[in-house]
Amino acid sequence: MDKKINVYTTPTCTYCNMLKNFLDEKNIAYNNIDVSENQEKASYIAEKTEQLGVPVLEIIPEEGETQYIVGFDEEGISKELGL
Repeated sequence: MDKKINVYTTPTCTYCNMLKNFLDEKNIAYNNIDVSENQEKASYIAEKTEQLGVPVLEIIPEEGETQYIVGFDEEGISKELGL
């Protein structure tokens, strides 16, 4: 099953960089969304997760429910992505 992955980040966030490096190392394609420059997306992800922190990983499957992982949770991310 194909999944679309969005990563909501800010340029100064250490955990955001760790998350992007992790995905790059695993050859996982993702869209990086800088919420410091996109207030609409910042509001969207805050509403979906009920949190203001980054990074947020949004996993959108072709079928089923979208999953959100707040923070750099390597174990949770690996589980959700089947790594």
